[in-house]
Amino acid sequence: MQKLLNLLVVISSLLGYLEWGTSNSMFLFQGEWEVLTKLVRDPLAVAHPLVMLPLMGQALLLITLFQKQPGKWLTIIGIGSIAVLLLFIFIISIITRNYKIFGSILQFVIVSSLALLNIKKVYKTGSYN
Repeated sequence: MQKLLNLLVVISSLLGYLEWGTSNSMFLFQGEWEVLTKLVRDPLAVAHPLVMLPLMGQALLLITLFQKQPGKWLTIIGIGSIAVLLLFIFIISIITRNYKIFGSILQFVIVSSLALLNIKKVYKTGSYN
């Protein structure tokens, strides 16, 4: 169950939507693709905590998919790393009343909450490493 939730957290983090200016918009997976291509060509161009931290969080969650039992701390740190950026965008969507952005980030908030609640439940039963 935790592997599925971790995969859904990664997918939901890629489906965030951004809008800026009058005619600019993109999904986070589009922006992430641009970052990854720039990372190969010019690493210093994308060396910013709000860029690198979510990428590292996604990598940690992807690692948990290959573990026999997903690591509790890898999952928590992975979700937290992604949440740094997405919760910032979420707050901005509330302030600006942009419901497209709000809805796209809300699904990440819900799936991440379910993943963290599952960790708490499994950890209390003692069947989690």
